[in-house]
Amino acid sequence: MKTATVIGGGTGSFIVLSGLKKYDINLGVIVSMMDSGGSTGRLRDQLGVLPPGDLRQCLVALSDKSYLWRKLFLYRFQKGDLKGHNFGNIFLSTLEKVTTNYEEVIKTAAFVLKLKGPVIPVTFHKTNLCAKYESGKIIKGEGKIDENIKEASRIKCAFLSPLVLANKRAVKRIKKTDYLIVGPGDLYTSIIPVLLVKGIKKAIMSSKLKIIYIMNLMTKTGQTTGYTALDHVKDLTLYLGRKPDFIIINNGQIKKSILNWYSKNNEKPVKDNINDDDFKGKIIRSDLVDSNIFKKPKADKLIRSILRHDSKKLAKDIFNLIK
Repeated sequence: MKTATVIGGGTGSFIVLSGLKKYDINLGVIVSMMDSGGSTGRLRDQLGVLPPGDLRQCLVALSDKSYLWRKLFLYRFQKGDLKGHNFGNIFLSTLEKVTTNYEEVIKTAAFVLKLKGPVIPVTFHKTNLCAKYESGKIIKGEGKIDENIKEASRIKCAFLSPLVLANKRAVKRIKKTDYLIVGPGDLYTSIIPVLLVKGIKKAIMSSKLKIIYIMNLMTKTGQTTGYTALDHVKDLTLYLGRKPDFIIINNGQIKKSILNWYSKNNEKPVKDNINDDDFKGKIIRSDLVDSNIFKKPKADKLIRSILRHDSKKLAKDIFNLIK
């Protein structure tokens, strides 16, 4: 059985994990711990806990419990003092307060949700994601970077403050994995934060694993404004320390109504300008667009993308590379 490890967090990892867990794969995920927006940011600031948001989504994605349990962990309160909070975020934050270490938090959550694979925080240390732009501006905090939608200049570099060590389990998982699955997800607030943790890039560069990169469907204002597919690969390669071996990219049509929604934020489909002859790996092009439009709860104040990858289609493409 092949071992595959997803890195990242949030909706992108949720989609990949939800689809792949149905296949015969030793599946796991290394989760970003730098989220600072929305419910997660409030809990992080008020309680001093590690950010639970990305972790919660990955736990639910790999859960083999009934639909009711998964729905419970994703539930967002619509009013009252808890308005905007996810039950799962509160559950994980409470566990952190009553347990002796975060490993116990993960073990307890894994038992409750009956996981089909390990969910591994990339680090147990508290840190903040920072971005330095070509304009010279520096922004501290994942949430603030994510909300910096009026930024015109590109991100020159991303870094952590302070620099923190990787969870030993994360490094061990990378060393024994056959395939590392990167994306989809916001390049600078979901994927790259994992790669910035000390020990992760070194483990990837010293491993014989194969890297599968899932290209985003749309650009992200303030992070990848105007980026083509090659731009994404170039930036990712810098933080990975090596190029991906496989790229999965959408060639399906996106509804005009959806494109109009994104155009309001100056976002557009990622242009596929990767030349098959120049790219030494393998490129998979297929229709990956989910026909359903995502509708967020009213209590969720963050701007969410309304377009998603189709979980089943994406999982099938990934498995065909892995098997």
